[in-house]
Amino acid sequence: MKINSLLSIVLPFAVIPALILTKPSKSTQPVVADNAGLTVPPGFSANMIASNLGIARHIAVTPNNDIYVKLNHVKDGKGILLLHQSDGKAEVVGGFGNYGGTGMYIKDGYLYASSDEDVYRYKLNDKYEVIDPNSPEKIVADLLNRREHESKSIVLDNDGNVYVNVGAYSNSCQVNDREKGSMGRPGCPILDSAGGIWQFKADKLNQHYGDGVHYTKGLRNVVGLDWNQQLNQLFVMQHGRDQLHDLFPQYYSVHKSAIEPAECLYALKEGVNAGWPFIYYDQELHKKMVAPEYGGDGVKTVDDKYIDPTVAFPGHLAPDGLLFYTGNQFPEKYKNGAFIAFHGSWNRAPEPQAGYFVVFQPFKDGKPYGDWEVFADGFAGTAEQKASGRAEHRPCGLAQGPDGSLYVSDDTNGAIYKITYGK
Repeated sequence: MKINSLLSIVLPFAVIPALILTKPSKSTQPVVADNAGLTVPPGFSANMIASNLGIARHIAVTPNNDIYVKLNHVKDGKGILLLHQSDGKAEVVGGFGNYGGTGMYIKDGYLYASSDEDVYRYKLNDKYEVIDPNSPEKIVADLLNRREHESKSIVLDNDGNVYVNVGAYSNSCQVNDREKGSMGRPGCPILDSAGGIWQFKADKLNQHYGDGVHYTKGLRNVVGLDWNQQLNQLFVMQHGRDQLHDLFPQYYSVHKSAIEPAECLYALKEGVNAGWPFIYYDQELHKKMVAPEYGGDGVKTVDDKYIDPTVAFPGHLAPDGLLFYTGNQFPEKYKNGAFIAFHGSWNRAPEPQAGYFVVFQPFKDGKPYGDWEVFADGFAGTAEQKASGRAEHRPCGLAQGPDGSLYVSDDTNGAIYKITYGK
């Protein structure tokens, strides 16, 4: 689907705290080539280098070009796969880890991986191979898992800390979750152990909630997160709440509920609050709105108690991957900008479903600069498959290779894509 067609469906806008508004760029028109069925900008090429791996979530690429893949569910007794690249393909050469999950990250000689309750690390040798795959160090244990928003995505900073998402086990903290007209639980007691980001030491074993720092609050669920090296700061993509019309039809039309609220990119610092479940962000009005469960009516706005998003994307696109590009292979406009993998919607009906693409948001001097644009599309398959939500592939994880190539995982049919420029 071309960008102009997308605009008519999702009406996307973006906003940064300085109130400079952006929207999807029309300047880069993708071209259709072989490209494994994807459309990418001129000069880029895409290849499917692996397939049928299982539910491939987040990925990490080593300096010698091997790929670690975290599977959401164990397949053939393995929750982590090691792939070796040769002749344009990536073959499975090993696997380990008897747990499913999402998180995967390489830092300072260790491979970090997460289940839906715990975070582990594995020592790597000088070839970036795991030395003892059967004996990982458990660095965080017993994080809350109520089988909703359960993935524990991870990232590390440059000071020996690991950041872990603990998603809220609720849509909007109602007394009766997802029940029409049910109001919000006073104070939302979920927020003591979920709905935020926790910081732990990357080298300390068997940490629990009390050993970590409750770094930020008010984030419904974060799957995509990354450490911005230019700013030395944590950025995350939040999954916005669902079912505004279904739960409060007196305030929201079907169309409004299909495109709201925004999927938000947040720049985080310790102690900030993004406001879930008490607010949501309306990307059309560019305002923080009082949630209907807490007295909102689609009109009431919120003061500056809660942080503003750095960029606000259309609703229900499901951002599952975030990567700030630091390589030199892509053209200069991509340097230090953000790639986001949108997994795709399920709850826009009767409007067409949307997403199932990777977008790019340029940054300049550490701030969003200009319009975001669809970078890689076509994962879903045909237009009908995309509109109906019956996607062939759904982008999930993002990783950067040592040569600056971009890798995208697919957690529907277990594919890995490699996107390169000028090769």
